[in-house]
Amino acid sequence: MSIDTDTVDGIRVVTAHGEIDHTHRETLHQELVGSQHGTGARTVLDLAGVSFMDSSGINILIAAHQALTENGGWLRLAGAHGPVLRVLELVGIDTVIDCHPTPHHALAD
Repeated sequence: MSIDTDTVDGIRVVTAHGEIDHTHRETLHQELVGSQHGTGARTVLDLAGVSFMDSSGINILIAAHQALTENGGWLRLAGAHGPVLRVLELVGIDTVIDCHPTPHHALAD
């Protein structure tokens, strides 16, 4: 897995590529909620380049969502498709964390 980050209008955009599983959980968690991002951090996680996500990924998303919202920020998911979208829908993450078809939609919401 590789991760790229950018900032658009004060919102962090974290773009993941590859597979999100237990071997990459700490890296992704740090990118989403690392202490360097501060209070009120607003983050979009672009999942368009992710081909697989296991329960470790779900746990990361829940933990990141909780940490960011507790500190006055938020997490939005964007671009999930295929098996990754199916996993998000099966476990109900899409009812807890805002999901958008593209990062552009997530940034505009």
